[in-house]
Amino acid sequence: EEVDEADEPEDADDQRLTEAEPTGVLHPTFNPKARLTTLNTKYTFGRFVVGKSNELAHAAAEAVSNRPGEVYSPLVLYGAVGLGKTHLMHAIGHRAVANGLSLIYATTEEFTNEYIKAIGEGRTEEFRDRYRSTDVLLLDDIQFLIGKEQTQEGFFHTFNALHMTNRQIVITSDRPVSALTLLEDRIQSRLAGGLVVDIQAPDIETRLAILRAKAETINQDVPQTVLDFLAERIHKNIRELEGSLNRVVAYADLTGSLLDVELVKRAIDGLADPDEHRAILDYVVVDTVATHYGVDQQALKGRKRDKKTAQARQMAMYLMREDGNMGLTAIGRALGGKDHTTVAHGCDRIKTQLPVDAQLRRDLLKIREALAAA
Repeated sequence: EEVDEADEPEDADDQRLTEAEPTGVLHPTFNPKARLTTLNTKYTFGRFVVGKSNELAHAAAEAVSNRPGEVYSPLVLYGAVGLGKTHLMHAIGHRAVANGLSLIYATTEEFTNEYIKAIGEGRTEEFRDRYRSTDVLLLDDIQFLIGKEQTQEGFFHTFNALHMTNRQIVITSDRPVSALTLLEDRIQSRLAGGLVVDIQAPDIETRLAILRAKAETINQDVPQTVLDFLAERIHKNIRELEGSLNRVVAYADLTGSLLDVELVKRAIDGLADPDEHRAILDYVVVDTVATHYGVDQQALKGRKRDKKTAQARQMAMYLMREDGNMGLTAIGRALGGKDHTTVAHGCDRIKTQLPVDAQLRRDLLKIREALAAA
């Protein structure tokens, strides 16, 4: 179990980093002027489809882009994968650049890697100057700070420096701030002190609007019956929704077939009602993971805490989350009624261990191969 640490002085990030890294990984030299992940030119406010599920998040993003550092800093956008968090973050970034503001956009993994390099090379002052002088900081997927205590230290001081000088901070997460229980309390408190907005799965009207916009973007005249069919069948994920449209259009082009509902059924094999699909996914993942680890399915759903059973249970949580795009509550139900905090911890545990545990990576590969063959 993780133990909360007392606050450390600002020069704590000059200490040698103790977080585990994959062995044999060669890090390039820290460059304080290097660009991190670039903004996606397609992710603008003009291309964001607004509906009931995301209208508050969109309004908040517009507000901070028009008055950066004056309202809603930090702005925390959270929601499941593929619902538009990163799109809005990039849109804020484009607006900031257009207004002549300095900007850093980074994934949490990039922030961590840059911090590691800076400490390893004794160049933390340059790291501080780089991050603390920007007008706008966009940090994607804050949940990946979990388990990285010393990087959390660096982030905490960066956050404070920017916040005290009225700079704009925008954060995304796959879960509510209240569920980021393995982050330091002081970081949770800072995030909760801003505007925290969730993005829900789109309703049917929004899904149809997204499909129409996508069809226009790819310059395709898609029959309304096809749009209706896709919108009714794919409920949870905008990325999957758009990807399905791309797939059926490509299928029609490559086969010279008429783009209709029957073709959609052939192109998207097994496209089923999400609840039905989730029930099948629950069973297949639990059965496959239990078989791989040689544990009983009921043990996986129960409270046994021996090392093998606990790892198998966490692996099942991770696969349902990462590969099945299931929510924390749904995963908890599939595994005997675990609460969402337990599920989040299990997923994070696997994510943290994968870079440093070769056997765990082999287990994951074998299980995924078995799932693909199921």
